[in-house]
Amino acid sequence: MAHATFATQAMLPILLQVLDLGGTFVFAISGAMVAVRHRLDIFGVLVLAFAAGNAGGITRDLMIGAVPPAAIAGLTYAGVSALAGLITFLWYPMTNRLRNDVRWLDAVGLAFFAVAGAQKALAHGIDPVMAALLGMVTGIGGGMLRDVLVSDIPTVLRADLYALAALAGAGVVVSAHLLHLSPMLAAVAGGGVCFALRFMAIRHGWHLPTSRSMPASDAPHRRHRDEGR
Repeated sequence: MAHATFATQAMLPILLQVLDLGGTFVFAISGAMVAVRHRLDIFGVLVLAFAAGNAGGITRDLMIGAVPPAAIAGLTYAGVSALAGLITFLWYPMTNRLRNDVRWLDAVGLAFFAVAGAQKALAHGIDPVMAALLGMVTGIGGGMLRDVLVSDIPTVLRADLYALAALAGAGVVVSAHLLHLSPMLAAVAGGGVCFALRFMAIRHGWHLPTSRSMPASDAPHRRHRDEGR
């Protein structure tokens, strides 16, 4: 039993890095694709690739006191982000044809980051509830910065069950931790829940409630404000 526990503890850092790097690569591709669509140059593409792939993890690491953040402690994360950016920049017509596939990959990346974020927070002794929230932050942080950099409304604020899927996956990881289950089992279960929710949301258009449409009497005032921008 002690040997199994030791082996599990030894595997946890490797598992976290694999999940982190997998999520980094997928989200870096999404950032690079947004940059190319906005006609940014190669520098802009690489910046958005790095931002999308690493902002969530950097935010998490700073909040849990894991400094310097893994993404800037060495060249590994920057290299993975740059590779994803260059692939997208050089072969954009091919990656653009795979846009729908990339959307599914984005769901995979969200699952990777939600799980990795929650597990790393737990490993640093963070309260379970906050660990789940940090898992969500890890999953959505990069996409939010990516969209802000190109002056778009962040996808997480308007997409079908995006942040909620990340929070659910991270919550499963935290629950498994409280039940003293294997981190590997927790990763598979949490990632599966996150991906399944995101998959079903994309497929069926599930989304959280939004405010009712603006009253007609307010429309002219809103239009006037918009035209004045």
